[in-house]
Amino acid sequence: MAKEDYQSLYERSIEDPEGFWASLAENELEWFQKWDKVFEWNYPYHKWFLRGKLNITHNCLDRHVAAGRGDTLAFIHVDENYKETTITYGELLRQVNKLSNGLASLGVKKGDCVVLYMPLMIEQVVAMLACARIGAIHSVIFAGFSDKAVRNRIIDLQAKVVITADWTLRRGEKKRLKPTVDEAIDGLDFVKHVIVLVRDGERHDSTEREVDYYELVSEQEDIFAPEVMDSEDPLFVLYTSGSTGKPKGIVHTTGGYSLYAHYTSKAVFNLKPGDVYWCTADPGWITGHSYVVYGPLSVGATSVLVEGVPDYPSKDRWWKIVDKYKVKVFYTSPTAIRMLRKFGEEHLEKHNLSSLRILGSVGEPISAEVWNWFYKYVGRERCVVVDTWWQTETGGHMIVSLPALPQKPGKAGLPFFGIDVDIVDKDGQSVPDNTKGLLVIKKPWPGAMRTVWGDNARFEKYWSETKGVYTAGDMAIRDEDGYIQILGRSDDLINSSGHRIGTAEVESALNSHHSVAESAVIGKPDEIRGEVIKAFILLHTGRVHDEILIEDIKFHVRREIGAHAIPVEIEFIDKLPKTRSGKIMRRVLRAKEMGQDLGDLTTLED
Repeated sequence: MAKEDYQSLYERSIEDPEGFWASLAENELEWFQKWDKVFEWNYPYHKWFLRGKLNITHNCLDRHVAAGRGDTLAFIHVDENYKETTITYGELLRQVNKLSNGLASLGVKKGDCVVLYMPLMIEQVVAMLACARIGAIHSVIFAGFSDKAVRNRIIDLQAKVVITADWTLRRGEKKRLKPTVDEAIDGLDFVKHVIVLVRDGERHDSTEREVDYYELVSEQEDIFAPEVMDSEDPLFVLYTSGSTGKPKGIVHTTGGYSLYAHYTSKAVFNLKPGDVYWCTADPGWITGHSYVVYGPLSVGATSVLVEGVPDYPSKDRWWKIVDKYKVKVFYTSPTAIRMLRKFGEEHLEKHNLSSLRILGSVGEPISAEVWNWFYKYVGRERCVVVDTWWQTETGGHMIVSLPALPQKPGKAGLPFFGIDVDIVDKDGQSVPDNTKGLLVIKKPWPGAMRTVWGDNARFEKYWSETKGVYTAGDMAIRDEDGYIQILGRSDDLINSSGHRIGTAEVESALNSHHSVAESAVIGKPDEIRGEVIKAFILLHTGRVHDEILIEDIKFHVRREIGAHAIPVEIEFIDKLPKTRSGKIMRRVLRAKEMGQDLGDLTTLED
């Protein structure tokens, strides 16, 4: 695709978005009943393919089997010891049907919420698809969150069922998941069943509301007709950190999300049926939903699922896997690339990597320096590097370096088809090229979130912060060719290893420690993780800080939220910089930490 071809297709998608998306929906997906209206916008609420009927699992499974691709591999799972498990599209459909029947036998029905707290394994995907097949709303929680974080989400959703496993492997050790779930659901009577996946044939002692995963599915038929879902029926709720404390349950619906995950997978990665593709994300995050599960399955690709970490049992583990399975498209985060770069090129040089065609980056901006290393040493200067900017809220890629277009290291790329982007100042006015501003999107797109679970006001804020447009919360610059560079967050969110962590969420955890009177946290640049968390803590009078207290505070944050939110550095101070109205001025702490000019301090209390 030449730049001119992109331009003409992009212009058509912006001038006639309804025609553009309707044509794709008709040609790319199979519907049980066609929609009677493409788009409806009652600002800020919007709907797509109104009264259209479909089921995402029909497009991910049944249609491939019907087309004779039932023997194509859907997933190859590799554990830390390189033990391999594979499943074809036909087998996956049968497994999903068996678990769908199992869930139905436990009373789960359309509209019920099911929480998943599972390792990265084929059964996790089966559980997501089984929920979608029966019309239940799944909410996947990354298996690193603490019991309190899991409990808060279960309560918010009033989930009837939780699906978990006894353990996951991490650096050769079994990390127990079931005890976290036990703590999370203690005293929650509305949770009717906990389905426990017991690995390696270990014995599981069931309690009254516990069900053994394999016993449940072994008794079931392998045929289950997919629930007829309305295009606007909720498909899943996925929680993301907010800049104001409580995580937000982002709601995605069936029709628009199905199309968007499918089409972006196809167009951005040039994925075709049977292509071997590896996205290193976990389904606990949106990248895992759209580009491990739903998008690749919808286009019929073969996905690699790798449990564990990149550097165990050896630092060349990922490159061994790329070579063994002849991976064509490899999609990972700048954090992972920086880590692998730090290990040195010698781990790459002993591997062929000739199967690779496209390299992708996701989760945070990738610097030109890291981009060039990825291109040179992993891509051997012949692979395209596709950078992608998007969010949990957007459902799929928004700004991309499409494979056929010129590459600009360090730039996220150009807006995807149908995405009407602008860079504006604080008053919502467009800024000139090469000027820093707020990234906004002018019109809804099919993959966009529909609301925040149980909290419409938080959804409306996305569209009201800058009047009339969707405010992404990122700062950006657009150059004279239209390429956009993402500069980072404009609000109080920290991007560490691609995880968005709310400062308020971490501060709330810190402040609940018995020794902490007040706290503030900032993101501090880090060579590997992009940013790490630094905490500034004011102790209660009479409390003395030492190494024991520091470790206790860190453990407390792990228990409240999870290991990914632990401050790497803690500094004890006597006073926090605040405005006269009592708002903590984190930018002052950030500037001081970085040795920068403190800026305007006229509103500072002291």
